[in-house]
Amino acid sequence: MGDSAEKTTKPKFFEGVKAEFKKISWPDRQSTFKQSVAVVAISVVVGLIIAILDYMIQYGVNFLTSI
Repeated sequence: MGDSAEKTTKPKFFEGVKAEFKKISWPDRQSTFKQSVAVVAISVVVGLIIAILDYMIQYGVNFLTSI
């Protein structure tokens, strides 16, 4: 009963998706590389900060529990 309506809406959906993909402006290779390097660098820095804070908190908890 509702099968014919579903069959006609699916192709329209994919046509809309295709039309929207044509509107996307993809970044160039150099911009993508720079942003990727920035993400990796920031991730490493944040990871180091978390590791240092974890070590300090662990040391503090161990100090408090050994009293």
